[in-house]
Amino acid sequence: MTTKPHRLLRERVSGYADEAAAYLRRRRHLRKPFARTYYGGGRSAAFAADSEEGRALFLAASRLIEVAGPPRRVRSSK
Repeated sequence: MTTKPHRLLRERVSGYADEAAAYLRRRRHLRKPFARTYYGGGRSAAFAADSEEGRALFLAASRLIEVAGPPRRVRSSK
């Protein structure tokens, strides 16, 4: 007996969704927070969150976010 076409399609989509979810879980697990600074001339440097420089950059960023306040809602002109 052959499988119904809609079941075959559902199984294929479900398989792709499972693979995508697994990929995102692996990626989330491997990511570590860091701060990157850019200098004139195109040079950049990345600092881990557990380094002294990284902690200082994260603290400065959090203070900037606090000063900026919540985002403002822009009304659409429709």
